[in-house]
Amino acid sequence: MPTDRTPTVEMLWEACDPDETLSTRFGFRDAAAAATWVTATVEQHWAVRVVSCDHIVMSFHNVLAWLSTPDGPMLAKWSIAQDGFARLANAGDLVAWLDRQGLPVSAPIATNDGRHQVDVGGRSMSLQHTIDGELLDVDDPQQVYAAGVTLAALHAALAAFPQAERFGGARGWGRQPLRTQVSAWLDSASEQAPLAARRRLREMLERSPDQVLPTQLIHGDYRAANILCADREIVAILDFEDAGHGQRVADLARSAVLLGTRFRDWGPVSPLVREGFLDGYQSVTSLTDAEHAWWDPLVLWFSLTMIPSGDDPTGWADAALRQLG
Repeated sequence: MPTDRTPTVEMLWEACDPDETLSTRFGFRDAAAAATWVTATVEQHWAVRVVSCDHIVMSFHNVLAWLSTPDGPMLAKWSIAQDGFARLANAGDLVAWLDRQGLPVSAPIATNDGRHQVDVGGRSMSLQHTIDGELLDVDDPQQVYAAGVTLAALHAALAAFPQAERFGGARGWGRQPLRTQVSAWLDSASEQAPLAARRRLREMLERSPDQVLPTQLIHGDYRAANILCADREIVAILDFEDAGHGQRVADLARSAVLLGTRFRDWGPVSPLVREGFLDGYQSVTSLTDAEHAWWDPLVLWFSLTMIPSGDDPTGWADAALRQLG
């Protein structure tokens, strides 16, 4: 049985009261009740004895709980967004497969009956061992380069996943031709994106290759918040919940733009960071001529999509304008 220690509770990025959120959003009277539930669920479905639930972190519809067990520290993660339960199950099976291929991922522990995700009382949970590491530091060129190398290896593995048909389009873009997606965004873009940048993007779009790029399974959210490093080594790629079909160069470009983002105060990275990331990727896999032609338009597009309405404290608009030369 767990100790009497009550876990600490916090929000990952939202500015709201964690104790109230635990109750009103996630249905637990208090932190002790949440610890009791996660302990019982892990012991029932994974046959893992929980010594204590030490820390709980919430974000949107997800909860992370750090557990002490005789088999070492573990992390339980569950969601209450029931329309995403099938996606979570697919992601769990994908990550387990990537682990078997030797990719640096945080592999889910299989339940007693071999599943990687279990649905219990309107909650979908997975369990994994914790991995020692720190979030990617974009001020470290070697880590940035290693992140590019690792994404190239990940793309190669994802292209070979034998059950890729279980996934739909990646969130945010997907299987449509890039010209169609960028054009649709430009037609509906709000005025917070600088007019000069929108005009340049449309010019780039008109010069972009007519060739429709192939799609494959991609990560969809590869950035500092989801990359753990130990020294200069990538030790874990996290959170495959946004995995789906899309163009690999779009995944690469979006990752380059968002590489430095964590949980709060998102801001752009420098051109040197993007270049180092791309160099790392191409040390493993060269882009095709058509993909190369899409790099600059996509970097500008994803930069423009990040400009917030109202204040822009981290400088997304300025970063986009600097790309115009």
